[in-house]
Amino acid sequence: MDRDTHEVLDTVGPRLRALRRHRGITLADLATKTGVSESTLSRLESGQRRATLELLLPLARTYNVPLDDLVGAPRTGDPRIHLTPIRRFGMTFVPLSRRPGGVQAFKMIIPAQPEPLEPTPQTHDGFEWLYVLNGHLRLVLDERDLTLPPGEAAEFDTSSPHWLGSADGGVVELLILFDPQGVRTHVHADSHRPTHGAGRR
Repeated sequence: MDRDTHEVLDTVGPRLRALRRHRGITLADLATKTGVSESTLSRLESGQRRATLELLLPLARTYNVPLDDLVGAPRTGDPRIHLTPIRRFGMTFVPLSRRPGGVQAFKMIIPAQPEPLEPTPQTHDGFEWLYVLNGHLRLVLDERDLTLPPGEAAEFDTSSPHWLGSADGGVVELLILFDPQGVRTHVHADSHRPTHGAGRR
């Protein structure tokens, strides 16, 4: 194994620990999600266990980041971006940002709704910014019931009750920025938790 490879592997553990803490995930939770034992994950983060593909693949899937980001591999120079849609609660999130942690950008697609949905506002810690690309977005925020056409934007504190859906039953496409709390709530939430939006979010 050459020196460059050793240097890359030596940085994997601290990178994994920083990513896990930034996402607010405990080792026990991560072990449950990945199927990798808590002791193995702890040794991997501390550098006592070498990273292998068998260990990194479930971590990459759980964190929803490219494998290259976990190991800090240099970019190949290929300008193409390979986006992997995330489907949750009948909606589609397309991740547009690749760096772990911090504010994350997504393209969000709310499917057509044959029948109007009853808003079910939810709250969580964080902040949200959105921009409507296509369709007409219905935004229920506190006591306000707003319709945003293409080209309009909104930002709000997500500790206020809020709900997103289609205003006219058609497909809605929007860009949305989540802070870390919002990412955990909307994209990585357990499917049995209460949600909201078109199909719920």
